[in-house]
Amino acid sequence: MKYQRIMLKLSGEALSTPGGFGLDSTKLKEVAASIKRVSDEGIQLAIVVGGGNIWRYRDSKESGFERTASDAMGMLATIMNSVGLQSALEDLEQYTRICSSIDVPQLAEPYLRRRAIRHMEKGRIVLCAGGTGNPYFTTDSAAALRALELGCEIILKATNVDGVYDKDPDKHKDAKKYDELTFQEAIEKNLSVMDQAAFSLCRDQKLPIRVFNFSDRDNLLKAAIGKDIGTLVM
Repeated sequence: MKYQRIMLKLSGEALSTPGGFGLDSTKLKEVAASIKRVSDEGIQLAIVVGGGNIWRYRDSKESGFERTASDAMGMLATIMNSVGLQSALEDLEQYTRICSSIDVPQLAEPYLRRRAIRHMEKGRIVLCAGGTGNPYFTTDSAAALRALELGCEIILKATNVDGVYDKDPDKHKDAKKYDELTFQEAIEKNLSVMDQAAFSLCRDQKLPIRVFNFSDRDNLLKAAIGKDIGTLVM
């Protein structure tokens, strides 16, 4: 087994209806089952879920909301998604804790690094909600920050494509997939691995990222045990 503690970065859309909005109970159950398989292998898990299925600034620039207010709504959306995922996981008798950067004591405990680590050591999955707690930072940045704070060995970024390509594979049939990339190559080629703030943090701290296709529910376990799937950025 290659990894003992991992950070899983999920998009909000992974939990949503086929149209990409809201929460879908079937998707939640499927995602929860895939995550539990990893936990059952004794791998410690922290998870950051995005909020794009409910609210995202870049999709609502024309709404008139000021950026900090819009980002606050997005952070609350990640808490909603985390509560939904927690419920699905606990239906499978998988203990979880939501640790939030925003104070919502009725729903989650505050994020405290030592407490979150202790939860994982006890076999609980930690859902890091509320982003970084600050505007202008994406959940990619939250995943990178929390992964480093919690001593995760890798970030597993779940997407709807099977790795990183030199151009959009949905639009270009000749798109080339990379099996491995260095951080420098990804920067020079301007590849969309994560947003730049998150990517720079991972690069500077030498935290690898594996990008993989989450549509195949077996892929999460494969990535968690170190199988060469998707694209590894290191």
